[in-house]
Amino acid sequence: MTTTLKQYFETASGTGVLSTADAGGKVDAAVYSTPHVMDDGTVAFIMRERLTHENLRSNPYAVYLFMEDAPGHKGIRIFLKKTREDDNAELIASMTRRHLSPELDAQKGPKHLVYFSIERVLPLIGSGAAPVTL
Repeated sequence: MTTTLKQYFETASGTGVLSTADAGGKVDAAVYSTPHVMDDGTVAFIMRERLTHENLRSNPYAVYLFMEDAPGHKGIRIFLKKTREDDNAELIASMTRRHLSPELDAQKGPKHLVYFSIERVLPLIGSGAAPVTL
């Protein structure tokens, strides 16, 4: 049975890391929850104004590594390119999975919904076929 990316993230549990680099190539990695898989085939992450978001201003490329909570080394790597950003507070609130009090949320700073096209998907280890389809 073929699993789509959306189905994969609905059923898999694990840890995700989003890696970016600035215009000069200085790399950063940050823990991120699973992406929102959109109907048009893009993925989106809600992010605050921190280093990852800043890096994407000058370099649109990123890699999302997802390691499953399972024996062995299972997971995927998704190679991404930023396509757009949305600051619609209502849309972001409707997609937010972890809810903070309004006061604490405001203290942490503005949120952005950042969309990416998927350039390729690889397994966690090696260069063979990924366990998902787009």
